[in-house]
Amino acid sequence: MIKKFIDKLLGKPSLAKVAKAVKVASAGKSPLGKRVEVQLAEHGIDPSLLDERAVRVVQTLTDAGFEAYIVGGAVRDLLLGMRPKDFDVATNATPEQVKGLFRRAFIIGRRFRIVHVVYGRGREHEVIEVSTFRALLVNEGAEQVAGNEKTSKSELAGKSHVVDAAGRVLRDNVWGPQIEDAARRDFTVNALYYDPQRQLVVDYHGGLADAKKRVLRMIGDPEVRYREDPVRIVRAVRFAAKLGFELEPKTRAPIKSMAELLANVPASRLFDEMIKLLQTGHSLASLDELRKQGLIPGVFPILDAMLDESGQLAEGVRGKFVRQAFEDTDLRVSEGRGVSPSFMLACMLWFEVLERWTRNREAGEPAIPALQLAIDTVFDARIGDISGRGKLATDMREIWMMQPRFERRTGSGVYTLVDQPRYRAGFDFLRLRADAGEIDPALADWWEDFALGSDDEREALLDEARAAEKQQRRTGGKVHQLPRKSSAASALKSDDAEDSEVEASSEAEPKGEGSPAKKRRRRRKPSGAKPVAASDSVS
Repeated sequence: MIKKFIDKLLGKPSLAKVAKAVKVASAGKSPLGKRVEVQLAEHGIDPSLLDERAVRVVQTLTDAGFEAYIVGGAVRDLLLGMRPKDFDVATNATPEQVKGLFRRAFIIGRRFRIVHVVYGRGREHEVIEVSTFRALLVNEGAEQVAGNEKTSKSELAGKSHVVDAAGRVLRDNVWGPQIEDAARRDFTVNALYYDPQRQLVVDYHGGLADAKKRVLRMIGDPEVRYREDPVRIVRAVRFAAKLGFELEPKTRAPIKSMAELLANVPASRLFDEMIKLLQTGHSLASLDELRKQGLIPGVFPILDAMLDESGQLAEGVRGKFVRQAFEDTDLRVSEGRGVSPSFMLACMLWFEVLERWTRNREAGEPAIPALQLAIDTVFDARIGDISGRGKLATDMREIWMMQPRFERRTGSGVYTLVDQPRYRAGFDFLRLRADAGEIDPALADWWEDFALGSDDEREALLDEARAAEKQQRRTGGKVHQLPRKSSAASALKSDDAEDSEVEASSEAEPKGEGSPAKKRRRRRKPSGAKPVAASDSVS
């Protein structure tokens, strides 16, 4: 009795539950697999690609008497000869035991309790995620609640294995042996364990062979696995696009019919998955894969804002603008530089903001209030509860609200704008608009010259702007005016703009106080030329 009570507190599975899991596994519904140890001569992992801190975590755990391995996507990438972006570790130590072995370690999560072991501080810090081997359990043995994470909080309290009415796992904190932990992972190529001390790969489900064949295959019954966690549908698309893998037919077959289950996933989690999808360095390939699997339009409202009814990027300037933003984001990722979701999202939603802004101004609203109203409307329609709060929304608003300020090139406001911490992000957005043909490139050129110019050069540029303004008042013309109805419609359809270079860095590093850097931006080379790297500054 006491042992059962202690096991329950520690989250250990009962013998009956384990027996049930094994019985189901033997029936072929979610196979446990067979342990195969693969030596260095066969797997060929290059030790120089390893992260020394991840290796240190493994060594600390094994020195304390526990099993520990680098696991999941990191092993997959190592097998493909790629340096992993993140390293995760799996162990038979409980979260509390892991936490006790490291000076800076934090237990996080409710759905899955894991430990973040933190090295370094500030922007240079690194997190090694450590998870405990989990037991393979079936939904029939789980407790069920009618609601979700938010509506059933009181029912979820203190429980270790819970599903909702659709079979989606809300809690999974029952520990077990490594063979069961492997069986409950999603794809075979993500169920690989690497011991860096013995240079040994442990494979239960043929993941090594699938990695060599570049095939993405679900462990167990794909329909059951998608029902347990519908986000696996998005992960399948992301891995296929990122790695250039083909989805195994049985893995692919249920995706379209089960996509409706994504509606039950919390909006914040689905939003995060969309960001990951577009920041793998293969954003355009991800869009192609989503179309291929019948997942757009309809799954991600933000994506729908920039796509036509067939799920393609819009024609003309609108599509060119987003395509250039994605291409430059992919370039930054490929070069190992940082990208910011706020800049990318600002690009994706800009033309919807622009259309609403134009309508608001035509209805008689002053320019700035009209833009603020347009932004609020688009946030409500496309992002919902995730918008309006936090740094992401603030950065997007600043980028957009800066655009009309670029129209005013006289007075002290010019110096104030250039000295703003977010100036570089706003200018990069302006340059992207100019390169896509939405606005006159001369406006972006003027601001580029002003930001990089000497005091004398700046004064000359201001004199030029004042002269142009006087000429405008005399003739009644509009220099670099932001589009109203007729010109806005033209901008959305026109595709005749010159293809000049843009540094669409996802966001720029704030400049230090004082003068901006005296380094001129590089322009897009003609078609067929070798691409030029974007600026290294990013926030």
